[in-house]
Amino acid sequence: MSTDTHAAGAHDHHHADGHAHSTFSGYMLGFVLSVVLTAIPFWLVMSGALPSKQITALVIMAFAVVQIVVHMIYFLHMNTTSENGWSMMALIFTIVMVVIALSGSLWVMSHLNSNMMPIHQMSGMK
Repeated sequence: MSTDTHAAGAHDHHHADGHAHSTFSGYMLGFVLSVVLTAIPFWLVMSGALPSKQITALVIMAFAVVQIVVHMIYFLHMNTTSENGWSMMALIFTIVMVVIALSGSLWVMSHLNSNMMPIHQMSGMK
């Protein structure tokens, strides 16, 4: 390999990773959306604006999902075209694994009490 060829390609800083990085205004929009999506649930909890704890929890979870999407788009630059769709495929796989792990854990924990041996039967096992 000649030194000219090596020198020309050694410091090639062109990022051909398939996605464009955001501009300052894009980052600021993401930041403002993140602050708003944090401040609204905080206000809802602190003011007691919603009638029940269940509704409050559901609204907070909805805001959390929207905030996750905002972070993925504005800060992680995830879209369907980056890396020929592999980053989106990895995201979908991760979401499926997290849903399986969380739902399985919640299912086991919710049935844990009904599957335990009663205390009066345990006293005879000594």
